[in-house]
Amino acid sequence: MKDIEMLLSEVKSVFDKVKDINELNELKVLYMGKKGKITEINSHIKDVSNDMKKEFGMKVNEVKKLFNEKYESKKKEFEDYLLNKQLEEERIDISLPATRVSIGAPNILEKVIEEIEEVFLSMGYDVVDGPEIEEDKYNFEMLNIPKGHPARDAQDTFYIEGDEILLRSQTSPVQVRSMLKGEGKTPIRMICPGKTYRRDDDDASHSHQFMQIEGLLVEKDISLSDLKGTLDVIFKRLFGEDVEVRFRPSYYQFTEPSVEVDITCVNCHGKGCAVCKRTGWVTVAGAGIVHPNVLRMSGYDPSVWSGFAFGFGAERLAMMKYDIDDIRTFYNTDLRELRVFDREDEE
Repeated sequence: MKDIEMLLSEVKSVFDKVKDINELNELKVLYMGKKGKITEINSHIKDVSNDMKKEFGMKVNEVKKLFNEKYESKKKEFEDYLLNKQLEEERIDISLPATRVSIGAPNILEKVIEEIEEVFLSMGYDVVDGPEIEEDKYNFEMLNIPKGHPARDAQDTFYIEGDEILLRSQTSPVQVRSMLKGEGKTPIRMICPGKTYRRDDDDASHSHQFMQIEGLLVEKDISLSDLKGTLDVIFKRLFGEDVEVRFRPSYYQFTEPSVEVDITCVNCHGKGCAVCKRTGWVTVAGAGIVHPNVLRMSGYDPSVWSGFAFGFGAERLAMMKYDIDDIRTFYNTDLRELRVFDREDEE
């Protein structure tokens, strides 16, 4: 018991001489290690008489508790000191100008597509999606383009399995699928923005993959004037209220009559420039009244139902809207180029 009292007195003063964390750890080994002073005296409990064991154990625990409390207190003191020293040495002057970090921005092509979608949604259209790996039946045959038709060569398709499975060369198959779901009974208003694929050499104005936006309306008593009114709303929203729309006769296998759609040049506002080849007009879409054969194959009676369809390239519209002269800009990862088209958002 006398040894324990001496050890208790020693523990009370020994921490006053510790100068750093290393000495503190050495002290812990000296007193609490396997051969430490407290550990050693605790091992003598077996030699203590039974009537003294309880008192002996309580005294040893008192020494242990005191040591641990002083150890933790001293350890925190050293850790706080080291932390404050580190903070002082690594101080940052927050008054200095911050480094400008580049942030991402929506792809300009996606912005144009979303703008077009919003206009059509406001007119009651649905935005519909479909498979990019398509069957020949939907991509060609049910659009009034049978096997052997010359129009198939013009689209120069990527075939995957024989001549039946392919990468869609247009988003028109989604129109067919929508009409089949309607089962010849339901009016349809839909657009389908999506990727299309054709064998083409990539350059400033062509790409083997491009975004097409096609639309379809099937109702009763639909005429070309309904089509013109719809496209007039779209192009005025994209390019301004002073834009005019005109139709020129054309030919497509899935529409009859068919038209090409021109708008006044957004570069010269119809006065004539190099962009519009001095005509004042730029072709932006193909369209027409849905061919009776297409309606019939999709389950709609052409004597009851009629409709119009249209399609245009999203890249072409975006290039006109933002004065872009290279289609590859849309797929470029150079932020210096993309940042230019984000100016209107900053404004």
